Amino acid sequence: MLFPLTVVVLVAAVCLMAVAGWYAARSLVVDDRLLLVAGVTELGLLVQLVVCLVHLGRVPGGGAEQATFAAYAITLPFVPPAALFLALKEKTRWSMGVVAVGAFAVAVMTARLQQIWNLRG
Repeated sequence: MLFPLTVVVLVAAVCLMAVAGWYAARSLVVDDRLLLVAGVTELGLLVQLVVCLVHLGRVPGGGAEQATFAAYAITLPFVPPAALFLALKEKTRWSMGVVAVGAFAVAVMTARLQQIWNLRG
């Protein structure tokens, strides 16, 4: 895994979470700015997916850790679009809460990917 890529994805996810929180506090709905931040996050996740799949054989810790690593890497790119889809369907302040929680999940899962990768010590 590339540590700088992990940092970029984490920063993008935290920015998405902050923007969604701000929108929730102001009772705003999805607009182009939020979609731009989500798009940057998604692009980082897709690059991360390719990197993870290329290096899947080098994941330390055996089969269970490799399976967890692959499952996180494959699942992560689906989280922001799913959260945004729900936010587009639900036009209340709570829709931004869904986006914020989705962004938080992306940040946590990305950190876990890096943790699994660093098992080799």
